[in-house]
Amino acid sequence: MRMGPHHLIPGDKSAIAGTKVNRSSMRRVAVFARPYSSSIIGFLISILVAAAIALVPPLLFRTIVDTAIPAGDKRRIVVLTIILVVVAMGDAILSIVQRWYSSRIGEGLIYDLRVALFDKVQNMPVAFFTRTQTGALISRLNNDVVGAQTAVTGTLGSVVSNVVVLVTTLGAMLALEWRLTVLSLVVLPVFIIPARRVGVRLQDISREQMGLNASMNTQMTERFNVSGAMLVKLFGRHREEVDAFSGRASRVRDIGITGAMYGRVFFVALGLVGALGAVAIYGVGAFMVISGGITIGTLVAMAAFVQRIYQPLTGLTNARLEVMTALVSFERVFEVLDAPVAITDRPRAIDIVKPLGNIEFDHVAFRYPPGASVSIASLELAGVMQGSDPDTDVLVDVSLRVDAGSTVAIVGTSGAGKTTLAMLIARMYDVTSGSVRLDGNDVRDLTGVSLRAAIGVVSQDPHMFHETIKSNLLYARPNATSEEMVNACKQAQIHDVIASLPDAYDTVVGERGYRLSGGEKQRLAIARLLLKDPAVMILDEATSHLDNESEVLVQQALEAAMHNRTSIVIAHRLSTIRDADRIVVLDQGRVTEQGTHDELMALNGFYASQVRAGGNFAD
Repeated sequence: MRMGPHHLIPGDKSAIAGTKVNRSSMRRVAVFARPYSSSIIGFLISILVAAAIALVPPLLFRTIVDTAIPAGDKRRIVVLTIILVVVAMGDAILSIVQRWYSSRIGEGLIYDLRVALFDKVQNMPVAFFTRTQTGALISRLNNDVVGAQTAVTGTLGSVVSNVVVLVTTLGAMLALEWRLTVLSLVVLPVFIIPARRVGVRLQDISREQMGLNASMNTQMTERFNVSGAMLVKLFGRHREEVDAFSGRASRVRDIGITGAMYGRVFFVALGLVGALGAVAIYGVGAFMVISGGITIGTLVAMAAFVQRIYQPLTGLTNARLEVMTALVSFERVFEVLDAPVAITDRPRAIDIVKPLGNIEFDHVAFRYPPGASVSIASLELAGVMQGSDPDTDVLVDVSLRVDAGSTVAIVGTSGAGKTTLAMLIARMYDVTSGSVRLDGNDVRDLTGVSLRAAIGVVSQDPHMFHETIKSNLLYARPNATSEEMVNACKQAQIHDVIASLPDAYDTVVGERGYRLSGGEKQRLAIARLLLKDPAVMILDEATSHLDNESEVLVQQALEAAMHNRTSIVIAHRLSTIRDADRIVVLDQGRVTEQGTHDELMALNGFYASQVRAGGNFAD
């Protein structure tokens, strides 16, 4: 395996400073590599065979020069020439075989690691996503996975190849002429010591370049989505954004030039050392030939061999750094795979079949879990999220019953715990104490799949994937028929809008549904919920930011959706909640009032005061 420029830039030196090989990590690497053990063995064998074959041409040149030419043996020259051609073809074939093994192992590992990471992240609790930087998480699935794969193919192949080439070449040289072999090694310190310094400098350059590239990627990610682009335009910050990007890009350009020059100087120096080695071999060897100490063929063979020892020796000077860097990538992947999953099915969890929708909160207290139990410190924003664990309960001794088919509205000031209360039903979080029950079953005793199949949510800003309307609808129930989909859209008062679009249900909604108005997106979300057909429906501020006309249409859609379903409605507007079967007032995580609209008005408490003040519970 030939060494390239990337071997000089083994990664972020600071990330591996002082680290040692973790045997536990090595065992886990072996577990991931085990399915490819036969391919890895074949890969290593091909490296060994290629190294052995590479010794043949210099020895054949020696035979041609020392034996065939002096004897005038044309037949032998032809035979040896044919053997040289066969060896060259064999080396080419082995190179292809190595590449096949390398890609088979590497791409397989990338697939396995990415799927394992994606599966793990999908199972993480909501709290994990509220604390994690999305860009850092995506980096784990891309950069670190590729870095981990490099450990098995690139680094392993490079180290093995360098060791084999070095050992076999030095062995052959010592067997031919030990004095010239020693002479060829004398010049190495002149090169290796500066080479290590150049390598360190290239690491620094690479580290800065990666940091700047990450900054540019972050800027592009945040500014190129719809919300970011609108914010830049509305605040007129186009020129400042270009200047900031230009500054980072110009620095990348400058250090790119510097890195290229360091790399070029290194390889020029490597070529110079090789040339000096060859000069030393030819110069001293020529005197040895004249004195009869060696043959001309031996001199030619030694000159060919000396060109093969400098690159492997240089590569091995950074071998430990490469190995540790590759292992760091594996450990960063394992860090995600080992992250705690706070919400899991209990061993004997049951499926809830045909849920009725009876919900009960029994002395529920809830405090958001500490970061260590739901997140990974290295994926959070340094200095911001760490150490910010909550120290107060969001919900305190909440007892509440919601009968099947009824509508209960939850009201209260911002931060009172309304959304948290609703999310406990779907088990987005687990209660700190007490219990939440669905049809008499503690939600922790139900399988997550069956529980969430029984619950539908329409939020204030429902998320739409950057796909077609049809795809977004079928996400709720992939096996739904076209007729069922259209009926759901008609009930949600959105079918006519969709039908009027040029591509109808095949219209791409844009990132997060930005090609739709707020009211259209809400009605599409309601249609998706109707298609899911859950027993329990949670409406979290579903009409809070709509104009009057849109609110009327959405309200009509909601009435269809709430029919014969248990409904939990979180809202600020009186028009959304006054007709609920029961209204529950939350204040600082406690239920302070509950009853019908008329009962609460007669109570003349917080609810009544807010209604008289304008009917908005947001403040």
